[in-house]
This record gives sequence, C-alpha cells and structure tokens, in this order.
Amino acid sequence: MIHKEYFTFNAFQTRCSVIWDEEGHCAIADPGFETSAERDSLIGFINSKGLKPVCILLTHGHFDHVLGTAELSATYGGLPIYMHPSDKVTLENNSYFCRFFGAPMPAAFETTDVTEGTEIKVGSLTFEVIETPGHTPGGVCYLERESKYMLSGDTLFAGAIGRTDHPGGDYDAIIKSILEKLVVLDGEIEVVPGHGPTSSIAEEGMTNPFLMPFNEPYEE
Repeated sequence: MIHKEYFTFNAFQTRCSVIWDEEGHCAIADPGFETSAERDSLIGFINSKGLKPVCILLTHGHFDHVLGTAELSATYGGLPIYMHPSDKVTLENNSYFCRFFGAPMPAAFETTDVTEGTEIKVGSLTFEVIETPGHTPGGVCYLERESKYMLSGDTLFAGAIGRTDHPGGDYDAIIKSILEKLVVLDGEIEVVPGHGPTSSIAEEGMTNPFLMPFNEPYEE
C-alpha cells in the first residue's frame, strides 16, 4: 500500500511529495524547500514518522523543484538523486532562471541517470520512469503502476500543461509526450503534478482544455 504526504515550498508553490510503503521506506520527490522553516517541516515530518529515506526523485531540474536537494541528500547520508541526464542543461540554465525570477541559486549536487523504463525500488514500491520532454528536455514522470499513482512534475497539471516558453521548452514535444505517453495510461491513475491540485488520467484526457484540440471527434 502506498502512503503519501505533500508539502508546498517556495514562492512558486512547488509541491514536494513524500511517498512511502508499509515498512516506511520512502522517496522524496522535488524537494524545493528554500527556507529553514520549510526544511524543518519536511525533515521533521520524515523523522517523526520514522520513515527511512531511500532516494530523491527529480521530475526535472528547474530551480524551484531542486532548491533543497543537496541539503536533503546530505542530511540522510548522501541519498541518490535520480534525474534524466538531458536535464543537466536545465540545472546549468538555473543561473538564468534565478536571475530572471530573483531567486537563490540551488547548491550543486550529483545525479544518477534515469531513462525510459528505469525502475526505482523504494521498499515494496516500484517507480517506473516515463520520459516526457517538453517543459524541459529531460522532464520525466514517475509511475507506481500497482498503486495507480504518478508524479507528473510540470508536464501535466489539473486542467493545464507545463509552460514551454523558457529555455529548453518545446511545445510540440510536450503535447507529444502527453498524448503518446500519459493519456493512454489507465484512467484511474492519480496524477500528482508539481503545482496545484491533483487529478487523474481520465479527468485530464476528457476535460483538459489544452488537450481538447487533439481529441478525436465523436462518431455520429
């Protein structure tokens, strides 16, 4: 059985997800905490629950999703940090984003590469990597099939898709990612984006206005 808790960090209201199994093995996705209070709320929760951190999952490399990554990894003895290698350029581009938004630059960290189909074991949970470039070149989603649970990062939101107007963004690529990789999944899968409310594959496939132009017309 999957368990989860969500935190909202930094000025961009970025979701950080803590996901764990019955034995307390946990993954932390997109730890974008900026302040000491935000950090303490996350670490305090993990420690109070007696959770056993296994890894950090990064859906992509934008600064608001990775601000606390280096510190969190070090706190738990050097947790492996999973990210698609194509998003190393996004980490490099954070100097541009941080200047643009007046945000602090994340501390540097080393990542472990993931690609399409990579499976990451977190106790009894298995997160399957789905490559979904578009918002960034190396954006990915993490799917736990048995639990019908997916971390969609900034690829797919409730009623929206990730923006593609920043360096590394590609509108055609994100639409292709969503149509060919995501909306074809089981409709009951819970979609947990990097910002805003959660949704489901079925809900987004039927109602997301950014996908409506690509829907097949009903047969008369």
